[in-house]
Amino acid sequence: GGGDQGDQVRESLGSGFIVDPRGYIITNNHVVEKADKIFVKLSTDPEGFQGRPGKVIGVDKDTDLAVVKITTTEPLPTVKMGNSDGGQVGDWVIAIGSPFALTQTVTAGIVSAKNRTIEKGAAGQFQHFIQTDAAINPGNSGGPLVNMADQVIGVNTAILTQSAGYEGIGFAMPSNTVVAVYNDLISPSHKVTRGSIGIQFTPSDDARDLLKANGVTQGVFVQTVVAGGPSDKAGMKDGDIILSLNGKPLMNGDDLVDTVTATPIGQAVELTVLRDGKRLNLHVIVGNLAQLFPDTFGNGAEPESAKESATALDFGMSIKPVTAGMRDSMGLNDSGGVVIDSVEPASFAEDCGLVSGDVLVAINRQAVNSVDDVKRIRGTLKSGAAVEFKVLRKTRSGRSSDWQTLFRAGTLPMK
Repeated sequence: GGGDQGDQVRESLGSGFIVDPRGYIITNNHVVEKADKIFVKLSTDPEGFQGRPGKVIGVDKDTDLAVVKITTTEPLPTVKMGNSDGGQVGDWVIAIGSPFALTQTVTAGIVSAKNRTIEKGAAGQFQHFIQTDAAINPGNSGGPLVNMADQVIGVNTAILTQSAGYEGIGFAMPSNTVVAVYNDLISPSHKVTRGSIGIQFTPSDDARDLLKANGVTQGVFVQTVVAGGPSDKAGMKDGDIILSLNGKPLMNGDDLVDTVTATPIGQAVELTVLRDGKRLNLHVIVGNLAQLFPDTFGNGAEPESAKESATALDFGMSIKPVTAGMRDSMGLNDSGGVVIDSVEPASFAEDCGLVSGDVLVAINRQAVNSVDDVKRIRGTLKSGAAVEFKVLRKTRSGRSSDWQTLFRAGTLPMK
């Protein structure tokens, strides 16, 4: 692909593979996204042939996949797609591509790990890779990862490297994900449509103590419920723990995302949630992920710090009252809460994820309206106890009214 930048023409190279005899090709979105023109050169094309023009049919940034089509007068040979769930760690695999413009390069290795997530949070929510030590280098992107049955089990997407070269850590998007995305991209809408129930949840690694504080070992801890969204309409609240979906227990947030995103929009799901020790059943109509979470966040200002003196506590943080003036300037409506003025490095509060500027509104579901409330609740906690904090945190949008509710938890160290 090439993109004009002033009088300069910049070229980049990627790989891909044909999945339909009519000329449909799967590659990575990052291979094509900045290209003004795309030329596709097949392995059978003669040396020096520029390639045939390619047209982008659709892209999905969430999985970094794209579909390109070339015009052909005769049916083209295609690859066989395999079942990425069927392979095992240790299986031999082959990566095919054009690393450093060395076309038709084949490298071999094994499946090093499955279901590997590189980026945490929303950025990696739909990117769970096959990890391989088959050599993958710049130019391999978009090419196939093939098993010993000549089936494509992944699309080579990324490398983890200190030097921009091969270090034995490569990542491929699993074929089962690729097939689902491809079918959406060649549909009339040319878009991937994903379901959502309109919540943000705590990542699994951070949720263990929150779940423990509520007496369970698995489930999905709901951080925020989107106002007016499907879960909000069904009666879900911040701090609920989703235990099962359609009667099937949920181990973690990935379980929830995998099922809900594949559920047709408008279809109902039945959720069992834990709230204050009681189990409730909620009937939720699945909505459109893209509409519920449009990418509108900007860089916002932190709440202005007030001048009142702060009270130090042995959670490893200092707190102070919220004055009426602070409440107005910060856009807080309710009367409760105390402001976290500072958090000590390597303290219990920092380990729990609390930061300066958070407004602490509850500890272990007990409301906090004053510094004395925090002291009183702290006095009832023994070493080794699980502690849950409920805080309000300014969102990145910077609007005074935009606060999100967050839950953070940890286990007090043993004395």
